[in-house]
Amino acid sequence: MKRAKEQPLYMISVVARMLQVHPQTLRMYEREGFVHPQRTGGQRLYSEEDVERLGLVIRLTREMGVNKAGVDIILRMRARIEVLQREMFGMMEHLEDDFRRDFEQRMTRIFGIMTGDDEKDHAERDKR
Repeated sequence: MKRAKEQPLYMISVVARMLQVHPQTLRMYEREGFVHPQRTGGQRLYSEEDVERLGLVIRLTREMGVNKAGVDIILRMRARIEVLQREMFGMMEHLEDDFRRDFEQRMTRIFGIMTGDDEKDHAERDKR
C-alpha cells in the first residue's frame, strides 16, 4: 500500500489552481522531469508529494530566479541528501542497539554478581 503522500489524488486543473500556475506550466515541469504524475485513463493525477515538489520548483524559479538546470541540480541534491539521511538514521539505530546491548551486558555483569548469581558466595562470606 502506498504512503498517503504518494497517493495520486489531484487532477492537473486542481493542482494548477492550488499553485496558481497555468496547467501548461505543470506539463512543462513534467517534460523537464521535475515531477512524474501518475496517469489513470490518460489523465494526470498528482500526489501530495508531487504538489510539494512542484511548489518547491515554483519557489525556486519565481522567488529565487533559479533556472531549470539549477532546479534540476537542487532537486537531485535534495534527493541524495534524503537518501544519506535515511542511511545515517539507520546506522544510528544500529549503533544505539549495539550500545544498548553493551550497556545491558555490563549492567548484568555488575548487578548479576551482586544480586543473583553469587548470592551464595556472599552469604558464605558474611558467615565468616
